[in-house]
Amino acid sequence: MSLSCGVECVLLLGCSRWAWRRCTYVGSNDSETWPLATPDEFEPVPRVCRLILAVYEPDLRNPQFPPDGGYRLNPDWVLKRVTYEDALGRSPPYLIYADHDRKEIVMAIRGLNLAKESDYKLLLDNRLGMQMFDGGYVHHGLLKSAVWLLNVESETLKRVWEETGREYQMIFVGHSLGSGVAALMTVLVVNHRDRLGGIPRSKLRCYALAPARCMSLNLAVKYADVIHSIVLQDDFLPRTATPLEDIFKSIFCLPCLLFLICLRDTFIPEGRKLKDPRRLYAPGRMYHIVERKFCRCGRFPPEVRTAIPVDGRFEHIVLSCNATSDHGIIWIEKEAEKALEIMRENKSETITVPPKIQRLERLQTIEDEHKDALERAVSLNIPHAVSTVEELTENKEMEAGAAKANNGDSPKAEPELSSRGTNWDELVEKLFKRSESGKLMLKKESNPTQIQ
Repeated sequence: MSLSCGVECVLLLGCSRWAWRRCTYVGSNDSETWPLATPDEFEPVPRVCRLILAVYEPDLRNPQFPPDGGYRLNPDWVLKRVTYEDALGRSPPYLIYADHDRKEIVMAIRGLNLAKESDYKLLLDNRLGMQMFDGGYVHHGLLKSAVWLLNVESETLKRVWEETGREYQMIFVGHSLGSGVAALMTVLVVNHRDRLGGIPRSKLRCYALAPARCMSLNLAVKYADVIHSIVLQDDFLPRTATPLEDIFKSIFCLPCLLFLICLRDTFIPEGRKLKDPRRLYAPGRMYHIVERKFCRCGRFPPEVRTAIPVDGRFEHIVLSCNATSDHGIIWIEKEAEKALEIMRENKSETITVPPKIQRLERLQTIEDEHKDALERAVSLNIPHAVSTVEELTENKEMEAGAAKANNGDSPKAEPELSSRGTNWDELVEKLFKRSESGKLMLKKESNPTQIQ
């Protein structure tokens, strides 16, 4: 009797401790040790948010739902708009915009449309460990969408980049479902830069807003110099390790499912999570917009923290009434704009060195943080993680291959851009089949695909 009472007391205390820790865990805890971002590196975020919102507008000259201050873009610089009817279910709608003021070519991809079956097909086209690419695992359906998108738009992007003097930045942005497509498209372009005229890696950038978990940890860290993920406070999607296809096939309501996921993940050791090569993560460098505090009512002036975390990379679901609302692109745009204004005000008040020197110092810090993250991944024995030396060697080989392609040294042969890469035609053939008219058709596969 006394033994059973003791066991019950221990169980009760354990459950009470777990409930207290989970209920008092807030989104800001994920980034409490991260340094603050600078206004220069965060400046593009509100702008790309507005570009994604512009995808929703049928007529940008007569917008129906403009954000505060409008979209602040020139409709004449919109090079192409693609709707659901145009994409035929292979990709979410997107637009291509040439910002001649800032010398940027931007492809903006919208997020999940709950009313479109084609969006669900992209999400559900995956299984744990189904798709390998570049030495890691990626979301199969999102990779197929990214491959199709690059295959269709590479000539347009290449032509515009060359017509603008090969000086413009190439930026891929997306929200929610579109963030996964944009991130994987960026990885494809990095490995096949000849598709865009041999564009340097330094001119490629991706902003994944409310990012989906679409790539394994080694890839998330490896491409942190070109992919930037933006998370608003308690957003559930970057924290949900459960495959997206399981979430949307669930018979439970989303809050109930998040609670069950939270309960399950509590009993999975951190080391076991890190050692699973099939586990997917939010990609690249993380920017966390924090605007609420524990046991405080209302929203506080937002601050932006940034890092390239390896362990503790948004691993805990936050039991919050804002977990779903923080996923919305409208709220992300508002809070990002507000945070940028605050950062600029604080910078003007505390400036002590010339801005140019500040930017150079920050760029060096960002580069050092990426190297440290790569070494950290190796030290933790993350599957397929590459060291700094291996990454630098691989980048040099890719630059040399792209340079040869640009000089016309081997016009018929596609350069080998990566030791872990693959020929572009082989990649397309693995994921698609061609119809009699020559158009790419989705290939339904029953076995896992490996592209290394």
